[in-house]
Amino acid sequence: MCYAVDLPLPCYCRGQLPRSHYHGRPLCMDQYTRIFSSCRIPGPRRDSVINYGLSISEPRHITVAHNNQFFKLDVYHYNGCPLTQGQIYTQLEKIWNSSIKTIKEPVGILTADHRNRWGVGRRILMKDWLNRESIEEIQQSIFAICLDAPMPHGHDECSSMAAQILHGGGSHSNTGNRWFDKTLQFIVGEDGTCGLLYERALAEGMPIMRISDYAMQFCKYPERAVSHGIPLPMPKKLHLNISSEVQYLIETSKIYLDIQVNDLDICCFEFSRFGKNFAKWYRLSPDGFIQMALQLAFYRLHGHVCASSETATTWMFHLGRTDEIRVTMEHTVRFVCSFDDVNTTDAEKLDLMKKAIAAHKENTNQAVIGQGIDRHLFGLKMQAIESGFRVPEIFMDTAYAISTHFRLATNQVQYKHIFVCPPVSFML
Repeated sequence: MCYAVDLPLPCYCRGQLPRSHYHGRPLCMDQYTRIFSSCRIPGPRRDSVINYGLSISEPRHITVAHNNQFFKLDVYHYNGCPLTQGQIYTQLEKIWNSSIKTIKEPVGILTADHRNRWGVGRRILMKDWLNRESIEEIQQSIFAICLDAPMPHGHDECSSMAAQILHGGGSHSNTGNRWFDKTLQFIVGEDGTCGLLYERALAEGMPIMRISDYAMQFCKYPERAVSHGIPLPMPKKLHLNISSEVQYLIETSKIYLDIQVNDLDICCFEFSRFGKNFAKWYRLSPDGFIQMALQLAFYRLHGHVCASSETATTWMFHLGRTDEIRVTMEHTVRFVCSFDDVNTTDAEKLDLMKKAIAAHKENTNQAVIGQGIDRHLFGLKMQAIESGFRVPEIFMDTAYAISTHFRLATNQVQYKHIFVCPPVSFML
């Protein structure tokens, strides 16, 4: 059973993705190999990550969640040919019809709990051979698809959808319909909600959004695959036996989760008055322009500046991840303090803004080439702790504590399509 298809399989799976560059310098592409078929595992002292996609026998199934129930859906035939869109739809329909009734124990909600409590729950679950088999199938899957029930939307529909994608709405909604340890989860709701949720232990936002853009672009093409009409087997339901001990942990997880959900505000909006070309026209960095706007907004709200950071990628180095761009600087303070000062002319304000943006750009370049300070200092601190040495006094200093307590933590990821993609790190 095979078919011909004009559009190739994603090149992420074959290691043929064109290399990314920053100012002409090649970037490490390792993160692209870790997104699919990977999972974060809670441990007694620290979490670990497993990438099943690098094994000899790559997984050929995805996990589908519906009504707090989990299914294994094979998306490849025995001969390596992928299922067509129509076949996948048929299999999803089978899952939907067989899981209309919601089960009482939302086991997935445990993965949203504090890592220590989830680690305890997982160890208890893994004592049962059936649970162990089901959990391993979920962990090994290429990614997860969560078919959600509708959520009540308020006056701000975009923010409501973002909240649903991020945490599922709480214990009485779709949070149990997740497995938050999975690196990649696609959320599709009955109410039209559609988005992507990822776990940041293995990848940053840039490769995730590149994959998202690829998927959105792929959807624009009509299917040109031809398959034989051989019936497909029913997707395998992944059963989980719930003991009274696990049931108690689920109930406590619900309480913890709802506190987290109620303590989180999400506001999504689209700014359409002008875009990056406006800043570029005046030879200003669009990113620096937005950062200064955020600094000014915070100053106007609170009457002072704060320690602020922006994430910088360090992909110029092998296995590089991120460092912090220090946004609050002397130039930043001068700019925000002068902006509403009637004694400062517009020309002076513009000059101060340009200097602040230029300083921010220089800080960005320094962080990208490995000359930032935060990751170096953090590494030294952790090395001292792990080696049993006394933590150096600099890390106990009040100034250091204040400077690393970022009240503004920002990030920007470029993408071509509107695709809600919040990280799950706030729960973990």
